[in-house]
Amino acid sequence: MVHCPECEAEMADPDDVEFLDMESTTGFFRASKRFYLVACDSCGAAIGSGVAGAM
Repeated sequence: MVHCPECEAEMADPDDVEFLDMESTTGFFRASKRFYLVACDSCGAAIGSGVAGAM
C-alpha cells in the first residue's frame, strides 16, 4: 500500500491523487511539452511531477 509522505493517507485508487496540468502552453512563454503535478487528494501535498509530449 502507498501512503502520502505528508498526511499518511492511503493511496489505493487513481481517485486518491489529483492530476494538475501546469498549462505550459499559455502564459509568459510557450512550450511544446505539457508539465504536470500529481498531488495527494487528501492534503494537496505534491508527490510527483513530469513532462508529457505535445498534444
